[in-house]
Amino acid sequence: MAAITIRSLPDEVHRALKAQAQRHGRSTEAEVRSILSSAVLPQQRVRMGQAMSQIGRRARLADEEAALLDDMRDRTPAEPIELP
Repeated sequence: MAAITIRSLPDEVHRALKAQAQRHGRSTEAEVRSILSSAVLPQQRVRMGQAMSQIGRRARLADEEAALLDDMRDRTPAEPIELP
């Protein structure tokens, strides 16, 4: 796991972080991790099944059309990759 050092952090920001961490019942370090995570990570990751389902709804395919597409689908098993 990576570690970072933050230099030149203003005293008032450090005090505010400590106070916020205390309100949340965690260490200042844990509070900073939480703040950074919520700032850069999406609230909910995109799930492949949900994305494909949304595409299908937008396309407004009838059951017969979906069945035709399913019939055309390549069912050949995927080959495992070979790493050097």
